[in-house]
Amino acid sequence: MMRAVVLVAFGAIAASISPGQSWQPQTSGTTASLRGIMAVSAQVAWASGSKGTFLSTVDGGSTWRVATVPGAADLDFRAVYALDENTAVLLSSGAGPASRVYRTNDGGASWNVVYTNGDPAGFFDAVGFWDEAHGILLGDPVKGRFTIMTTVDGGVTWHKEKGPAAGNKESAFAASGTCLFTRGTREAWFVTGGPGGARVFHTTDGGQTWSVAKTPLRNDSPNAGGFSLAFASGSRGVAVGGDYKNEKDSAGNVAVTEDAGKTWSGPGGAPPAGFRSAVAYVAARKMYVTVGTSGTDVSVDGGKSWAPTGSGAYNALSFTAEGVGWAVGPGGAVAKFVEK
Repeated sequence: MMRAVVLVAFGAIAASISPGQSWQPQTSGTTASLRGIMAVSAQVAWASGSKGTFLSTVDGGSTWRVATVPGAADLDFRAVYALDENTAVLLSSGAGPASRVYRTNDGGASWNVVYTNGDPAGFFDAVGFWDEAHGILLGDPVKGRFTIMTTVDGGVTWHKEKGPAAGNKESAFAASGTCLFTRGTREAWFVTGGPGGARVFHTTDGGQTWSVAKTPLRNDSPNAGGFSLAFASGSRGVAVGGDYKNEKDSAGNVAVTEDAGKTWSGPGGAPPAGFRSAVAYVAARKMYVTVGTSGTDVSVDGGKSWAPTGSGAYNALSFTAEGVGWAVGPGGAVAKFVEK
């Protein structure tokens, strides 16, 4: 199973998106490898990373509060989902009990462990929510089936569902917490990797049943496959990935769907410039932005062609519907997407 993503040293962070847009670095106050980011509003965002680290801002990133979750210094928080400045869920990824779910309702002043994985073969990958109460968690296959869990109380309690069957040597990458994407009230997709992977699973009933489709994403090694996906609507979406050990290789690193994931095709035009670990749709600008350890790219034609925008090293990104966004990466890197 795929347990980690190789990180490179953080390079030049500023990357111009267009003459009027750019990534502006901010001071995070940590050197932890940041893997998760959630933009809640123009002022509020949460981030997460290695060594039990979490960050939050309530002033648009002018200042970040950084802290370690008590008792979690050895955990790697690959995903964060926040509802507001007070309420957030952290997901740690690791073998067996190193995969946990934490929740705060007081802005991170205190945290409760709401779920600990009890299966030695289990490994959590991502978490998402449809609303303040209803959410879903994805984990690697156990006994041939992907781990699917749901919540109806905002992540306080979690219920195991019968996950879909996994292929041989198929798993999910916990690279940025965005291999899982939720939409509407009960719809979700997740993308997989590995020799048996590079597939996208789709549910319309809150994780009770799933359909699956093959993608053209490369899956020629345990290091390759789909790492992230995002949808602009119920039908149009993009998945990104590649081979994280060949970070500058653009082969098979993007797939596009126009029928809600029933079928997937290659981009048709220029692909992103190398391995990409996360993608987001920016509704306010009608464009996709993708990031990776070798740079960032933007697409304004639904993922069919991409333009490289710089060499900054990032692991994850998140935008509000209004177009306010942040990216995070190795060495405590935090940058905000800004208009000049």
